Formats: sequence, structure tokens, C-alpha cells
Amino acid sequence: MPDVKHFCESFPRVIDWHEILMQSKSHMENATPSKTLVKALRQVLHPLVRLMLANGVTYPFLIELLKSVFVAVAEREFRIGDKPQTDSRISLLTGVHRKDVRRLRQIARGPAETTPATISLGAQLVAVWTGSPQYLDPDGHPLPLARLASVAGELSFESLVASVSKDIRSRAVLDEWLRLGVVRLDDEDRVVLNTEAFVPQKGFDEKMFYFGHNLHDHIAAAAHNVMGQGAPYLERSVHYDGLDGRSMFDLAELAERAGMQAALTVNRKAMELEKRDVTSTEPKQRITFGIYFYSEPADSEIKHGHE
Repeated sequence: MPDVKHFCESFPRVIDWHEILMQSKSHMENATPSKTLVKALRQVLHPLVRLMLANGVTYPFLIELLKSVFVAVAEREFRIGDKPQTDSRISLLTGVHRKDVRRLRQIARGPAETTPATISLGAQLVAVWTGSPQYLDPDGHPLPLARLASVAGELSFESLVASVSKDIRSRAVLDEWLRLGVVRLDDEDRVVLNTEAFVPQKGFDEKMFYFGHNLHDHIAAAAHNVMGQGAPYLERSVHYDGLDGRSMFDLAELAERAGMQAALTVNRKAMELEKRDVTSTEPKQRITFGIYFYSEPADSEIKHGHE
């Protein structure tokens, strides 16, 4: 029979995994992020907090929302190989209490959110309108379209809608787009695309969808580049702080023209490639190509309270 006393003396310290877990958690909670990261996060959060305060999102509500995001990201993107994530490990990674982790993981198992049907259809319609040669003038800009196919045949708004969906009447789409400010009717009763991209001027829910989609992809590209995980994504900007108001407006107009031309060019090429890739057996990828322009007083960074 083995000498139990000798066996225990050979391993004088029994591994206490709970103790290790608590020590690791304490160490992670006391870890201090770099000052440059904190400054960057403050800059990113400032306009988001302004938007939240303007729409009644309070600090306690945000904390609960942040908990759910921390848990979701830790569960999906910080796995160890093929091992299933446990509540304890997610709690260790995030600092969220294990009871909250369990509750939030159960909530996350509910039905997944999907793109609203009206937005999905609208994006497809605008892509066709701005990317198909028959709907473009010689300069590559979207043509005004007669409302009815009985007036202009294939070059009509009715035919455009029918080319994307046979289930929705063009009149319903037109009424909604007029409400949102995506299109207008000219003196000849033709439908004119206002923005050359599906970015509604009205309609809070529609604008919030694109706010989340576009800002997520921009930050995701920038974060990917900072973390150095693979080849960098395109993420460039030009910035000056010695301009007067007139020069700012001149540059805004230039950026609008150049940016929309770039967007239309990428859209046309993407439509061409998507048609080619229909028969491809490779996993499908999604892309976002974005453009933005912003201006504010040159001393506003001081007002933001940056460290």
C-alpha cells in the first residue's frame, strides 16, 4: 500500500484553483490600461455619451448594456481553442460578476436580431440604382426615374422595385422614401434620389440602424489595425486645424463630391463581383466602404476634457 504521508509530502502544496482564480481576477481588476488607450477611449466615448444623454440613456442603463457587451465579446472572441467558455472564465476576463454572466448568457441565447426588412430592401434598391449602367447618366450619376412602368418601361421606379422584389409594391416604397427624405419628386413627377446612398434624413429607427452599422465597422477596422491582427484595413483621414469657415465649407463640398464618386465606383464594382461570385463555393464575406467629413472649433479638444 502506498505511503500516503510520503505522497502528500512530495506535493506539499495542494493546488487551490479557486484561490488562483481569485488572485488572477484581483490582478486583472487592478491592472491599469495605458494612458494613451484611456485618452483614445475618452475621445471615442464623448460623442456617444452626448448622443445617449440627448436620448434619455442614463448611466445605470449604459452599465447594464456594457455588461452584456463585455460578456458577449468574451464568450465569442476570447475562447481557448475549442474549449467551451465557462461563467467563471468570462467573469475573470471581464470583471462582471458570475451571477450576472450567467443571467446575460441566458438572455443572449434568445432570438438573434436581424436587419429590418425595409432597410435591407432599401439598401438593395439604392445599390442597383447607383450601380447599374441603365440607371445612370453619362457622368455615372443616378437618373431621375418615372414613377410608373407604363410611362418609361424598364427605366422607371416601378421597374426598379420589381427588379429587386416582386412582393412589395413600388408605391409603398415611394411613400416611405418620401417620408424619410431618401427621394423627392421633381417637376416632371420623376423620382429623384436625394443622397445617392440609403442614408435617411428622417426616421429615427432607420438612422440608428446605419449609425450602429457604420460606426461599428469603422471602429472594428481601426481596432483591428491597432491590435495588429493580420493585414491592416484601409483607415485613413486628413485633418487640419487652421482653417476659417469659408475654407471649411469649400473642403466640405470637395469631400462630398470626391467621396460620393469613390462610393459609387466601389458600389458598381461590388455589384459586378457579387454577380460573379454567386456560383463560388468559398465562404461569403461582407464589406463596408465608408466616407465621412466632420468639423468643429479647433479648440474643442480642450473643451472635451482630454487628459
